[in-house]
Amino acid sequence: MKSSNDFQILIVLFVGFIWLFSSCSSKTPLAQLKEDINNELSKVEGEFGIAFKDLTTGETLFINEKEVFHAASTMKTPVMIEVFKQAQAGHLSLADSILIKNDFKSIVDSTHYSLNAEEDSESMLYHQVGTMKPLSAIVYDMINMSSNLATNIVIELVDAKNVTLTMHDLGANDLLVLRGVEDSKAFTAGLNNTTTAYDLMMIFEKLAKGKAVSPEADQQMIDILLDQKFNEIIPAQLPANVKVAHKTGTITGVQHDSGIVMLPDGKEYVLVTLSKNLTDSEKGVAAMANVSELIYKHVVGH
Repeated sequence: MKSSNDFQILIVLFVGFIWLFSSCSSKTPLAQLKEDINNELSKVEGEFGIAFKDLTTGETLFINEKEVFHAASTMKTPVMIEVFKQAQAGHLSLADSILIKNDFKSIVDSTHYSLNAEEDSESMLYHQVGTMKPLSAIVYDMINMSSNLATNIVIELVDAKNVTLTMHDLGANDLLVLRGVEDSKAFTAGLNNTTTAYDLMMIFEKLAKGKAVSPEADQQMIDILLDQKFNEIIPAQLPANVKVAHKTGTITGVQHDSGIVMLPDGKEYVLVTLSKNLTDSEKGVAAMANVSELIYKHVVGH
């Protein structure tokens, strides 16, 4: 009888050992997700930075999150935040009428330069040069049509230095907005707008929580970001009922997206996908769209 009890005890211990071993050796869902993402990105020649934060659970996933990237048009979100901050402080109003101009000064030596409509993602604004337009409409063009002309007008209004200081106040310490778009002398001198995936994650988290400027102002900015016209990366493979408030960025060899993903059940998460040195931009975009889908499935438990 005693030997039978001993045998049962041994069986229980053995089963427990097998369970413990299998639990320790198998990957956690987050570790598996990171491996899947790395496998997806490894199919493309280029460098990537990924930052994900679930705003419900606090769960995060980072890949090269502190690597510095040319900000491209992702810097237009910080510029918008600065506009709303200055409006909140009473320094300007979104209802102000602003002169549409195409004449800007290089940050290197103050020489004048202008933008080319054919190289801009939005060209209608060029036909309005010399007229007045509400600041709110110019900000909308800057974000949703990624208008470079609108961006330079707004940066001249609020000052790039103020944008950078505000980003640092929000915890985005490595994000730098030095200048407007197409300042070729600054580009040659290496004076570029830069960011990291972590920094963009920080400012979108602040927006989502109503802590970038104020709950009301942040919601207005989110509403603008929700109307984004370029949707090839983060939203591309997500269900139609998932909303994404986001801003992209594209230059040669660079494809970015950054924003807040809002699920029908009220859950939200921030996702930033950055890239550089892409030899095939289409493949880079497709890979990051796949990463977005992987993260979505992880969040919803698929």
